Amino acid sequence: MDDKSAIEALAALAQPTRLNIFRRLVAAEQSGLPAGEIARRLDVPHNTLSTHLAVLLRAGLVSSTREGRTIRYRAELDGVRALVAFLTADCCGGRPELCGPLIVDLSRSAGRSRNQKDVEHG
Repeated sequence: MDDKSAIEALAALAQPTRLNIFRRLVAAEQSGLPAGEIARRLDVPHNTLSTHLAVLLRAGLVSSTREGRTIRYRAELDGVRALVAFLTADCCGGRPELCGPLIVDLSRSAGRSRNQKDVEHG
């Protein structure tokens, strides 16, 4: 990832509707969500949703597949990993052992998200 790509990804997420779309897609994991379902869940008009999804697609944060007349969107977690790796590449002045707390925090956050999802769907 380069500066331009990182700025594009961060800008894409720096808007409330797009951030909510992305978070919904992360929660949906690999199954993703059809565009109409995203619009319904977030109460966003379809044309507005299309614009936001296009920004997220260009930033490499989501992908889409056509299923007949429906387009299904999925979060591109590799794009997020690349962004986090880019942001932390120079972490701790070249002493990666000092980044341990950050890695632990990220792992805990991921675990809480999974546990919360289990509670919501359990």
